[in-house]
Amino acid sequence: MKGGNYLITVTTHIEISAPIQICFDLARDIEIHTKTVWKHTKEKAIMGITSGPIGSGQTVTFEATHFLVRQRLTSKITEYHEPYLFVDEMEKGAFKSLKHVHEFKQSF
Repeated sequence: MKGGNYLITVTTHIEISAPIQICFDLARDIEIHTKTVWKHTKEKAIMGITSGPIGSGQTVTFEATHFLVRQRLTSKITEYHEPYLFVDEMEKGAFKSLKHVHEFKQSF
């Protein structure tokens, strides 16, 4: 469909045996993120929050190779409810839009 609008949703569910606060904090840590993504992307944080945890209203710009092209993607934390949820949304980048919801639930 030429010129069509597409919505793609990818959902991943991971169970981790650790306190919710630790999982929340590690998921927001920029340095941990860049160490755990695919090695071939050579991803690094180059502007905004470039190390440690990112928080409400803050931005980060990553540089990485995706689809054989070196790209920059700037995301902002647009929703933040510690330790249950944070949302990052693309402000600048190769896609029309990108919204990444990180939701944490404590199971007993």
